Amino acid sequence: MTLQKTAPKSEAAPAANLARLMTGGPGAKPSSFTASSRRLAALLRPERGLVCTVLALGTASVTLTVLGPKIIGRATDIIVAGVIGRTMPADVTKGQALEQLRQQGRGGIADMLRSVNFVPGRGIDFHAFTTVLLVVLALYVAAGIVSIAQSRLATTVIQRAVYRLRNDVEAKLSRLPLSYFDGTSRGEVLSRTTNDIDNVQLVLQQTLGQIVNSLLTLIGVLAMMLWISPLLALVAVVTVPVSLYLASRVAKRSQGEFVQQWRSTGQLNGHIEEMYTGHAVVKVYGREEQAAATFHEHNEALYRSGRRAQAMSGVIQPAMVFMGNLNYVLVAVIGGLRVTAGALSIGEVQAFIQYSRLFSQPFTQISSMANLLQSGVASAERVFDLLDTGEQPPDPVPGARLPQVRGRVVLENVSFRYSADKELITDLSLVVEPGQTVAIVGPTGAGKTTLVNLLMRFYELDSGRITLDGTDIATMSRGELRSHIGMVLQDTWLFGGTIADNIAYGHECATREQVTQAALLAHADRFIRTLPDGYDTVIGDSGTELSAGEKQLITIARAFLSDPGILILDEATSSVDTRTEMLIQQAMIRLSGDRTSFVIAHRLSTIRDADVILVMESGAIVEHGRHEELLHAGGAYSRLYEAQFAASTTS
Repeated sequence: MTLQKTAPKSEAAPAANLARLMTGGPGAKPSSFTASSRRLAALLRPERGLVCTVLALGTASVTLTVLGPKIIGRATDIIVAGVIGRTMPADVTKGQALEQLRQQGRGGIADMLRSVNFVPGRGIDFHAFTTVLLVVLALYVAAGIVSIAQSRLATTVIQRAVYRLRNDVEAKLSRLPLSYFDGTSRGEVLSRTTNDIDNVQLVLQQTLGQIVNSLLTLIGVLAMMLWISPLLALVAVVTVPVSLYLASRVAKRSQGEFVQQWRSTGQLNGHIEEMYTGHAVVKVYGREEQAAATFHEHNEALYRSGRRAQAMSGVIQPAMVFMGNLNYVLVAVIGGLRVTAGALSIGEVQAFIQYSRLFSQPFTQISSMANLLQSGVASAERVFDLLDTGEQPPDPVPGARLPQVRGRVVLENVSFRYSADKELITDLSLVVEPGQTVAIVGPTGAGKTTLVNLLMRFYELDSGRITLDGTDIATMSRGELRSHIGMVLQDTWLFGGTIADNIAYGHECATREQVTQAALLAHADRFIRTLPDGYDTVIGDSGTELSAGEKQLITIARAFLSDPGILILDEATSSVDTRTEMLIQQAMIRLSGDRTSFVIAHRLSTIRDADVILVMESGAIVEHGRHEELLHAGGAYSRLYEAQFAASTTS
């Protein structure tokens, strides 16, 4: 291995990847109900064929429904005509009967009866009455059947849309840079990918069909009212602008509260997730009261925002009901006057009053769904913010491939910083030959793990380049690069499943014999066989049934099984006892015999046999060499070693 170090450049390095990639993340743009609603509706675009069918069925259902009151009004007219006709002499015509009423000084009644289609001397035509009722019954039955079909298709459309949304979010998470997860709590990410999407699905399911039918009902009812009486139709719609104005004003004020409500939900979920994950630490340090106080603080914020959002949005429905009642009174009064004037029949007014109720009903329904709609749009906006977050740069197509890795790693003038105002790694050059074991030591924050993250392309360089066997890793796909690298982190990760499945995670086609051999190399076989079901023991996703050291041994066995060309150990043995650590070190030597290995360690006693030790401070390599050489040099490594030795002898 050779190491080169150049003087720092006078020009500042490019802006940090973290700041650049996080642009457009949560909270980066203001809330917009209209824009988010349009984008939410656009989720249904791939199902435009089914959507058109839903609209057609809705139109048919509404048409059949709105015809009902008009036909029922006809039944009323038949009854009224029969009652009046029975009181008239049978030997006169309708015109003669009305003229007799006027001669008797009852001109007002004659004018009112002018619109009634009665036959003097004839009572109620029960045949016609029964026919009308049967027609109405058939209409409503048909409308119900069509409505059921519409509901089922609408459900299919919504479920498919949410299915695609979940897939988009899952795909997005795989394209997000590590910086996003470093800067966002797990609870917040989980809240957006579960709670918010579930809320979007619930709102779409409960509101989409009703909104479509409500809009169609408005059109159909308005057409029927204009057919019956344009004057009464004008009276019925005069309250609409007022209703829309009130609804829009209230909705605009309450939308911000719904956004805050779901933001508070994410913060509360994040706190709960952190406290659950670290419940043992919370108890050890007696921080239960502080954790509870923080929980109550977030819970109180959620309560306040939820209460304000629901209270504001809840004003809409009573206002719509009031306007609907006012509309009803106006129609009833003016309709009664039109009946007395003979311009309308009683059945027509009765039908119109029913239509006026149907006309105000969509406004009432939509207003009652206002809180749901605003809540759903707020959740959708949070999901869209996640989908709009800046992604890691795409892989080159086609990417360079390395069929076999020798393990020569070269860093050429590498510079990187997390934030523009804080330098971390500047103009770092390093050459690691195949098969070398490189130990990286230094104080916390020196850039040890960052160096490894750059090699894995978890972060992109600000300048310079890194090559693997002469190939720039930026020209390789991340999948291709990482397929040649095995990594064991200090923070273990296990998923819900058997121990054998967890070990085989690094090799999909591994046999049980290969899994067992990897566990033997990692010195995990012994404790695994003491478990009730051995390698078939099922563990939870957090592996709480196992000790920290046992979990670490499983992750090391996983790395062994993947048989990588390059091995990275980031404090991989920090959770095991000293004897097991020595055994693992011996296994590492066997495993990395012809592999390039990078070992990040705080316990310097574990890296004495490394080919090269890099000592980092403030993102720069200040020393390099073998263990004995660095000790004799009396520099930074010697001071670190003496400090650890003094601490161990003191303890």
